[in-house]
Amino acid sequence: MHDHAPTGIRGAGNRRLLGISLAITSTVMVVQIVGAALSGSLALFADAAHMFTDAAALVIALVASTVAARPANDRRTFGYQRAEVFGALVNAIILIVLSAWVAFEGISRLLDPGEAEIAGDLMLVIAVVGLVANAVAMWLLSAEQRHSINVRGAYLEVLGDLFGSAAVIVAAIVVITTGWDQADAIASLLIAAMIVPRAIGLLREVVSVLAESAPEGTHVTEIRDHILATPGVVAVHDVHVWQLTRGAPVFTAHVVVEDAALADGRAAGILSGLQSCLSQHFDVEHSTFQLEPAGHVEHDAHA
Repeated sequence: MHDHAPTGIRGAGNRRLLGISLAITSTVMVVQIVGAALSGSLALFADAAHMFTDAAALVIALVASTVAARPANDRRTFGYQRAEVFGALVNAIILIVLSAWVAFEGISRLLDPGEAEIAGDLMLVIAVVGLVANAVAMWLLSAEQRHSINVRGAYLEVLGDLFGSAAVIVAAIVVITTGWDQADAIASLLIAAMIVPRAIGLLREVVSVLAESAPEGTHVTEIRDHILATPGVVAVHDVHVWQLTRGAPVFTAHVVVEDAALADGRAAGILSGLQSCLSQHFDVEHSTFQLEPAGHVEHDAHA
């Protein structure tokens, strides 16, 4: 047996890797904001907003993982797992506002360039710094992203930033070689177009969680069929599936079992089998079942 696991900094734990990526992303984002102010480049500011999406997502993930670990109490019986959802809601709103402003400013510059000049040299230097930083972050995450879905998400986000920096570099080269400053506005619109779908997708996910919709990919009919296939189960009703936050589904159902199963003590085995089924087949760790005799169905069946 040979151990091919990465060593050194690339072999750090997930939280450390995400923390290092956050430090790189945040530093470059600040540099880009300063560079945008000094060079007059809207594309640099848009790319900084693009990097903000990743920095915010990483902050939300790291903070939420800490907050969500706080134990439940009598007032917050599910604990604090919804902290990630509220953080994501704020993130999505900020992103939509930023992208709308960048789009408005970009179109305005295309229609009326004005007399402001873009410092293409400084713009190019800052963009190259961003490109290199993103490449380093991708290298750090490249090994672990094959094994962790969270790191995989961060890896793809950094890849998107890499494309954003490349767009700014192209625009800077055009500005330097031709003096056509509108290339900066076009690059900013391109980056804003990359931000909007991600922001809307995040907002839709937040709304889905807060509306207590069934998690995407969860098929209630299939779950119901598995429950009905359990020996001793007669019927199932009042089935509800929702999620506290991403990756934390919750399931409840009323299960009608044979009277004989309740009489001869098989109820505990049925309950254990149902919970194992939900955990193994549908990745639902938190499931609650109410076992009922057949005569109890008509009193409170709603689904």
